[in-house]
Amino acid sequence: MFNWAVTFFIIAIVAGVLGLSGVAGTASNIAWILFVVGIIMAIIFMITGRRPKI
Repeated sequence: MFNWAVTFFIIAIVAGVLGLSGVAGTASNIAWILFVVGIIMAIIFMITGRRPKI
């Protein structure tokens, strides 16, 4: 999840530099959602004691 969040964050930065505000806004929203989902999943896995498959 965090890899995808970083990828969309980089896309948002590049789009912002190029002046594509719509693409930058959408990519930053997607990055934020993926980051929050990743944090929630990490907390759940820490509480339950499970480790994700690599």
